[in-house]
Amino acid sequence: MKLPLLILLLVVSVLPLSAEGIRFFEGTWDEAVAEAKRLDRIIFVDAYAVWCGPCKKMAAEVFPDDKVGEFYNKNFINLKLDAEKGEGLKFREKYPISAFPTLFYIDYTGDVVQQVKGAQQIDGFIELGKKALTKIDRSQQYVAAYESGDRDPELVLNYVRALNKAGKSSIKISNDYLRSQKDLSTPFNLRFILEAASEADSRIFDMLIERRAAIEALEPKQAVKERIREACEATAQKALEFRNRNLLEEAIAKMKKYYPEKAASFRTSMEMDYWSAMGDVDKYIAACQQYAKTEAAKDEKALMGLGGALAQQFGHEPKAMQAAENFSKMAADKSTDYKTQLNYAGILMRNGKKDKALDAAKKALEMAKPHGDQAVRMVEFQIQQLKSK
Repeated sequence: MKLPLLILLLVVSVLPLSAEGIRFFEGTWDEAVAEAKRLDRIIFVDAYAVWCGPCKKMAAEVFPDDKVGEFYNKNFINLKLDAEKGEGLKFREKYPISAFPTLFYIDYTGDVVQQVKGAQQIDGFIELGKKALTKIDRSQQYVAAYESGDRDPELVLNYVRALNKAGKSSIKISNDYLRSQKDLSTPFNLRFILEAASEADSRIFDMLIERRAAIEALEPKQAVKERIREACEATAQKALEFRNRNLLEEAIAKMKKYYPEKAASFRTSMEMDYWSAMGDVDKYIAACQQYAKTEAAKDEKALMGLGGALAQQFGHEPKAMQAAENFSKMAADKSTDYKTQLNYAGILMRNGKKDKALDAAKKALEMAKPHGDQAVRMVEFQIQQLKSK
């Protein structure tokens, strides 16, 4: 379960973006490709139809979300195409579409990085974006020149940036470059340090902190804060990988000291990930409860995610399933979404509470009616499944 880490990634941004949802590119396909190449980004395409209900739902509920906007505006050139007219028809000649919406992630080379059919919820949509980003690795473009001895600063910076985008370590190359520099206070080297500070448990991160004021005179303060967060997150993930509590505490402490506004949510999220990885059900439940009180108190989707995560991670533990039921009930009590009620019904059924599960499912049926026959049939099928158990 990666809910806490996902939530961290939703708020990552290297630019001081305002809360506005996705900014869709206003221009032609060719112009979008040119812009993606200029900024070294993937193109996200929402291929929709005007009559498509799920398309309208995403347009109304997902694309305007602040966290979605922060993530997609940072990482993609975003484009909406009506696939049944104009340039959308031309687009379909190269990229066939058999269902609406179809979500494309396309490299500026024209290659499809990822393609998904159907509407997505907020968390799943950002997870798709994360996955797409890991599929592009431009670092190989710089390997031959670098290994042949080319140490042009721009080449090294681009190499480090490509490694970071691909999720590969750039620490050695960055350290080698910085050790070769007599003056680290030049504008180029300050910007290099900002890009290279990819892990909080590193000498380069210390350089970033030492020269923070000078870097903030060149780049937006929010960009520096988010680099700090990304570096702390990378160190926290290393702590999970190696089951190293001291490393996790280091990441948490540095967030508290250097980005205090986000330190509490960072700690809670990382504690959840850590105790999940360690398999400690009691501490994981405690971390989930803390998360529910703070980050997820007013978010039924996050509460539902907590219930699902507990059931997935520790479904064999009665105490975990009771906590899952509690979180799912909190979500159901807040929500008017029939799917949330069905989720609650499923947890109740797993806990052996068939009558309560059926009551929740019947409530979901009433909620589904305004959504049309397909939604009603789906809930009715789930009710029959519950009755047969």
